[in-house]
Amino acid sequence: MPSAREMRLRIRSVKNISQVTRALQAVSASKVRKAVQAVTATRAYAEQAWKVLIHLYEQPGHNSLHPLLRERENPRNILVVIITGDRGLAGAYNTNILKHTLQFFKDKTQQVSYIAVGRKGRDLLLRRRKDVVADFSNLPAAPAFSDVSAIGKLAVDDFLAGKYDEVYLAYTDFVNMISQKPVIRRLLPFELDSDKQVMQGLGQSRIHAAFTYEPEMEELLGYVIPRFTALQVYQAIMESIASEHAARMVAMRNATDNAVELSGLLQLEYNKVRQQSITNDMLDIAGGAEALAKSAG
Repeated sequence: MPSAREMRLRIRSVKNISQVTRALQAVSASKVRKAVQAVTATRAYAEQAWKVLIHLYEQPGHNSLHPLLRERENPRNILVVIITGDRGLAGAYNTNILKHTLQFFKDKTQQVSYIAVGRKGRDLLLRRRKDVVADFSNLPAAPAFSDVSAIGKLAVDDFLAGKYDEVYLAYTDFVNMISQKPVIRRLLPFELDSDKQVMQGLGQSRIHAAFTYEPEMEELLGYVIPRFTALQVYQAIMESIASEHAARMVAMRNATDNAVELSGLLQLEYNKVRQQSITNDMLDIAGGAEALAKSAG
């Protein structure tokens, strides 16, 4: 059984850890509120952009309108943009999206390469010897569109160059403070089947709208579609940031609760050890007094 001194040191150590986790919980709670506000602010624009792209996709002969809308026969190379965090202490947030992504592409016969957004994803992919062609780590805490536009541009350029036949986006969708859902959807070429999924993520039902294009639609595609592709990446990053802070807040809250519970159990055990020590000392004193009395008699 540990000594009373060892028990005191353990209790002090656990209490110190609980103070750290409580502070991290408070920081994450503050950050997640800001991240949710940012996600909410960008969803309205993302919804309208989806409507425009869906309208373009539904036009007759959309495959000939722009290369980013064109399906390719027998795709051989796939690029996956996977979004994780730069730091840990977020529960299973990073490992969940990685496991979900690897499982999704496990049975694919095509060559799969990755663009890692976040240090944790990069390290986990390299540890599993996956082909990581680019790494975007240490993004700002509240990234602007200009901070992440290079990611979408890289995916678009490689797709247009024929280096990859399909581009997928893997990220964690923010549902609420308790629930975050791993999502994988095709980014290029645009996939109409993803409309339902994305609109549900934006909290909207699909809306059919009429658009007037000026100048002509074909002249706008070269600008609209690449920019909207980058916007999808940006929105996914904002969703992932909110999910990461929410997951970290919950993880730190659970860690704090566990530390408090463990501290209470250790304190109880310490009291038992201390009581046992006091009892032994009293028995020793009583035994010594009795021996002295007998020797005096």
